[in-house]
Amino acid sequence: MKTNTLILFAFFLLVFVSCNNDDDYETVNVATAITMDVEALRKSVDVLPPQEIRETGKIYVIGNLILVNDAKEGVHLIDNSNPVSPTKIAFLKVLGSNDMEVKGDFLYVDSYMDLVVFDISNLTEIKEVERLKDVFPYYPPYPEEAGVVDYDSYPQDETSIVVGWDIRQERRKIEDDRFLYMNDAAFSENLASPQTGEGGSLARFKIVDDYLYAVDFNNINIFDISNIQSPVAKDPVNAGFGIETIFNRGSHLFLGSTNGMYIFDISVPKTPNFISEFSHATACDPVVVDGDYAYVTLRGGNFCGAIESTLRVIDISDVNNPIQKSSYTLEEPYGLGVRGNNLFVCDGKAGLKVFDKTGAPFVEFVENHEVEKAYDVIPLANSLIMIGEGKLYQYNYEEGKLNLISEFQL
Repeated sequence: MKTNTLILFAFFLLVFVSCNNDDDYETVNVATAITMDVEALRKSVDVLPPQEIRETGKIYVIGNLILVNDAKEGVHLIDNSNPVSPTKIAFLKVLGSNDMEVKGDFLYVDSYMDLVVFDISNLTEIKEVERLKDVFPYYPPYPEEAGVVDYDSYPQDETSIVVGWDIRQERRKIEDDRFLYMNDAAFSENLASPQTGEGGSLARFKIVDDYLYAVDFNNINIFDISNIQSPVAKDPVNAGFGIETIFNRGSHLFLGSTNGMYIFDISVPKTPNFISEFSHATACDPVVVDGDYAYVTLRGGNFCGAIESTLRVIDISDVNNPIQKSSYTLEEPYGLGVRGNNLFVCDGKAGLKVFDKTGAPFVEFVENHEVEKAYDVIPLANSLIMIGEGKLYQYNYEEGKLNLISEFQL
């Protein structure tokens, strides 16, 4: 009997100690950095046969050439001479790429912290002709699914960078000081073409005359491209916080950020001058401008912070004092564009929405085109090109409405 009592006591003691110790631990998603040697990164550029897209990114159109970014992987080149049946030409592998711009025969692409210039005068022999090293600040985007980051896995010097994350579940002691909790993280054949092309509203690159403006989280990075083959980096200009997109109209740049729209004067191109801002609740925020109005979509329900998703119309007739005039509820807005009296809004899984803006600042819903996921749009003079989830859509304008020309699997 005494032996049984001792065994029972030992059992309860073990359970108590185990439970007590267990209170000091939690199951978390731990993000460990995947790194790459910088020199290997810079030697990895390649021109490959056409590839299937992995993650749909930005879109750019110049003449009969369509460029589609494969996020962090490179650029798909598509011959659009026949919009009914586009054809992939090649895949330009540029690791760390998200944005692109074209002037003349030269393509500018970011590669993490570098700006890379390609000669695309002959699309069968694309060549890297220039690389400006370390001209962009690089803050690895932290994965939303991670609870903590193992910062011991970060590079210990500047010879390598973080290019991805390995996510795994682990039992870790609560607030182990070897880990950085996410809430405390700092966030970091030739085709005829015009001089420059058109990017979507989600673009972070914009060429205006002899200057390329490229926004990062906080700055406007400025490059003199009067010699288009050999850009010259100028001093960056601080632009605020959470900068996401850039749009140009005349002598002004309109920057979309997570907390507002910033307006800069570029009368002196190498030194953009802040004029004013329109503030809003924290949300993802592309912007386009037409006439006296700026059209802004705010996407909520994500890491940007907002709950509600809306389209807002801002009166910018006085650029020193932008004023919101109207607001409309959306579901999951991303990019948008304007052409004539039409406003086109990519509303994510809700499709491509068309509005009549004749009565701006008030707009009227016209029609909706259902697609798997509408991401960004470029309204051209005679057609509209839209990027979706792994697909490229093209429409023409017929009596004020859109007519689908082709649906191309990327």
